[in-house]
Amino acid sequence: MGSAAPTSSFGTPDQLEVLVAMEPAVVRLTEAHQASRRLWFPNDLSSADAEGGAALDAELVELREAARGLPDTTRVALAINLLTEEGLPHFHRLIATHLGNESPWSDWNNMWTAEEDRHGCALRDYVRDARIFNMGALERMQYRYIECGFNPDWQRDPYRLLAYTSMQEKATQVAHANVGRTCGKYEPRIQRVLAHIAGDESRHYAFYRSAFAEIIERDPNRALQSLLKVMPALAMPGHTMPGYDHMSDVVRRCDIYGPRHYQKIVEELLAFWKIETLCGLSAEGRAAQDKLMQIPARLQRMADYLDAKTQPRSFGFDFIYDRVIDL
Repeated sequence: MGSAAPTSSFGTPDQLEVLVAMEPAVVRLTEAHQASRRLWFPNDLSSADAEGGAALDAELVELREAARGLPDTTRVALAINLLTEEGLPHFHRLIATHLGNESPWSDWNNMWTAEEDRHGCALRDYVRDARIFNMGALERMQYRYIECGFNPDWQRDPYRLLAYTSMQEKATQVAHANVGRTCGKYEPRIQRVLAHIAGDESRHYAFYRSAFAEIIERDPNRALQSLLKVMPALAMPGHTMPGYDHMSDVVRRCDIYGPRHYQKIVEELLAFWKIETLCGLSAEGRAAQDKLMQIPARLQRMADYLDAKTQPRSFGFDFIYDRVIDL
């Protein structure tokens, strides 16, 4: 961006002009993020220092004993949260290709990636220390997830990227926080790990939703049309992986994350971006505005329908040794 704007076909000339003009705002938002964070590292939460001595060994024994009480439903939720975080390479690539590699956008992307990288590390450290999975099976599933790729149909539209990241960061915050509260009844360390991760996601969410607010202010008609392409159905990373739908169904049935949580996210963002009260739009912009404001009611109808047709069923996953989960 700026004097080093990308030469790829990601974004129209008008969109690129908006993204370049936004660079001072990106710098400001990045600096505000840095000022609000307290940088932490996985070893702060699950120490593995060589000179930890007998005290760390005793903590591991205590941890594993407490973690044995984690229900299998909670283990499934932890697995899907870990897999989501391990998908970081896909997201760094998507942000870099849509927003360029030489600008304040790339400065944000590199810093964001460094912060996000700690999430997968911290969760992986925990599940290895606590011994709650068949790790070989989990690693094979993670491999399939990365191998499947994540290539959403955004039509090379950088506005869709920023709309998506706004929603996806909030979704991961909600999922981590809800899993953490559930885990805290059994084992406190994982609740602390997930609280740190959820806090990061909340701050990342604040950046992305503010960045998209800048786009709405500068290019409202195209912004609303791009948002309309993404908001009706958030495709979470990993959805192409074998078994993902069953894992997501377990998480939904346990009220950790599902359509009703997403409906609240949509309502929160529509209000933050003041979509309903935007004025001076073109005919296309007004049409997108009307359709966007109808999404929460549609999501509620879909959630009601899904709940109504839900029947008891059994689940089994190799990463928890195919134990049966009846829900």
